[in-house]
Parts: sequence; structure tokens; C-alpha cells
Amino acid sequence: MVAVLCVGETMAVFTPAETGPPEQVRAWTRGVGGAESNVACALAALGVPVGWVSAVGDDPFGRAVVASVAQAGVDVSRVLVDPTRPTGLYVKEASRTGSAVRYYRAGSAASALGPDLVDRLDLGVVSHVHLTGITAALSPSCLALVRALLDHPGITTSFDVNWRPALWGPSGPEVLRSLAARADIALVGDDEAEALWGVSGPAAVREVLPEPGTVVVKQGAAGATVLAAGSAPVFEPALAVDVVEPVGAGDAFAAGFLAGLLADHPPARCLRSGHLAAAGALCTMSDVAVPLPPADVARLLVADPAAWAAARISAAGVRDGVAGVR
Repeated sequence: MVAVLCVGETMAVFTPAETGPPEQVRAWTRGVGGAESNVACALAALGVPVGWVSAVGDDPFGRAVVASVAQAGVDVSRVLVDPTRPTGLYVKEASRTGSAVRYYRAGSAASALGPDLVDRLDLGVVSHVHLTGITAALSPSCLALVRALLDHPGITTSFDVNWRPALWGPSGPEVLRSLAARADIALVGDDEAEALWGVSGPAAVREVLPEPGTVVVKQGAAGATVLAAGSAPVFEPALAVDVVEPVGAGDAFAAGFLAGLLADHPPARCLRSGHLAAAGALCTMSDVAVPLPPADVARLLVADPAAWAAARISAAGVRDGVAGVR
């Protein structure tokens, strides 16, 4: 039995292995990238039993993707291998301020997934399903799959909007709103809400999304806010981080928040768990978060506001302003 099932496309990703303009780079490092598998890997690192479901091609990239996610401790037994369609891939020109990404995923194995998959997943042994707006954008059949999972009885669901304008046409804002409305937990960045629905701030986002039991508004370097039905909003500031590269931080945040929620922690601690997981992604070139030392995580989860504000995370370690780098 897995506590969480993450469903969506994962691709081979290539990042420069040397500095210089992309057109002059001759050495590249192959990795793995996909929002849902990023969440799955981060959850596994936090000790949550988790599975990942997708489709890959019967090719070396597909085998590498599955092996990498499995190595992170994720159950990959439900992954399909498509004998005719390829595994998608993308190239990332990484920097600390953002990354230009070029996708080569048209006609990929994962884009052919559809609602018929639901009957093969044995959801009776799953307590929670996590989805994102990226997979919903890949094809009409993928959109139907996401809708079917969000509407499936007997499981709780989370949906991270993950706005990718290049994947959506004019219908994107309303489709993503309708998907987020179906979820028990909706996660959306304040910047995404502004781009999609012309609103900014947790209260305004909640007005757009009154249906989910819980809405989490990610506010970048400022922090994040939880708005749960029947409760006052809870805000928790983000940690100070020496950013190496930002891709994957939102996925790690989602994993940390969900791990806290599944452990029945209060909202503020769930947010801190999200921030700590996100920091592990911000300090690496990989899309997959590198967990912070468990002792530092345990200390910061219960730190008073002053100690939390004084902490600084970097690739070298955790500096708390008093004891130095741990």
C-alpha cells in the first residue's frame, strides 16, 4: 500500500556540464525531470510510502527515468512501457534566476495516457493522489485522466496548478481553475494566480477557488499561506536560501506540505515542512530536491520565529546565526 500516488509525465533532462553560452556547450549531464515524480521522490525522502504512475517509451531514456525514480525509493510498479511512442526529453539552460527550457515531448508515451488507466491503478490501496496542471495540458486524453482521478470517490486529492503557458491555449485559465476546484487541496503560486485569473494575494485567490477544502498560496521568497475551510488563514515566511537554481522548488514544497498534512501536523508546521523541502531543491542544479540534514529539519520545524528568520540555507549547510554552519 502507498500513502500517496503521483501521476504524470517524467522526462529525461539534459543540463550543461560546463559553463558558457548554450550553443557552445559540448558536454551535457543527463538527469530526470517531471513535476509529479519530483514530488514523489521528495515524499520518499521524507519517509512517506509513495508511488509514481506514468508511461515511458521502450527506450534507454525511459529505462533511465524509471530506474532513477525507483532508486529514490518510489514504487514504480504501475508505470507503463509504451512499445511505439518515445520517452519525452527536455534541455535546460540553468541559472540561479531561472532556466530556459526546451521541450521535445510531442507524441510522447505519457501524452497518450487516458482515463482508462484509472481502472488499472487499484486505488483501493491508495489514500491520496497528487496531480498537476502540466500533465492535464499534454493531450485531451491526459486532461480526461486528471479529471477522472480528481473525481474518483474514496481518495483525497491534491492539485498543483503548475502553470505552463506554452502548453495551454486560451482555455487554460478556466480549465485549470475547474481542475483546482475539484481537488481537496489546491496549490497555486501567487504569480500564477495573477497570470491566470488576474488576482493577487491569498484572500483573492480563495475567492477564485472557494471549492477546495484547503488552498495553499505560494508567495515566492516571502512565504506561503494556507486557507482551510472554517479556519483563519495561516502564513509562514520562507527561509533565506542561497539559490543555485529554482526549478523543482515548488514540487519539493508540495511534497513537504503533503508530508506534514499526512502526519496530521498543524498548518504552520506543514508550511515549514514545505519551505524546508523547497530549500533542498533551491540548493541544487537537479530538479529533484536534496533533503536537508534531518537534525536541522527537526530543529527548524519547532524553532521560534526569530530562530526561523535567522536561519540561512546554502549548498554548504544550514546556518542558524548562532552556531554557524551545521
